Amino acid sequence: MKNKYIFGGIIILIFFSFMAYLFTQTNISYENNFTKVMNSHKTLKVTGSWVREQNYKYDKDKNLFMFTMRDENGNLMKVVYKGSIPNNFESATSVVVTGKYKDGYFHASDILTKCPSKYQEQAVAGS
Repeated sequence: MKNKYIFGGIIILIFFSFMAYLFTQTNISYENNFTKVMNSHKTLKVTGSWVREQNYKYDKDKNLFMFTMRDENGNLMKVVYKGSIPNNFESATSVVVTGKYKDGYFHASDILTKCPSKYQEQAVAGS
């Protein structure tokens, strides 16, 4: 009977240890200053805007999407994403990328786009 309690206690201890480990791994912070991003080795969510003047590149053979972002201070950073071009990318007002900066590029694992709201346009037109 004692063995069941000991075994159950070990299982619970392993479960909580695993949950604590996962919590520390998913603690991703937001950053909008590219100078700080370039000096960090952590996974970050980075906010900025797409630099339309520099356009974007998509390599279909390698399934590689590349573009340049600008932060609120005017700093530029090149972003590389292994995947297709996100929906509504060309109409996005801001972009949030998740990943790490290394070798002169921000290697994104995820891209989110923020598009202009259709409700804001209606409010302006109705005023």
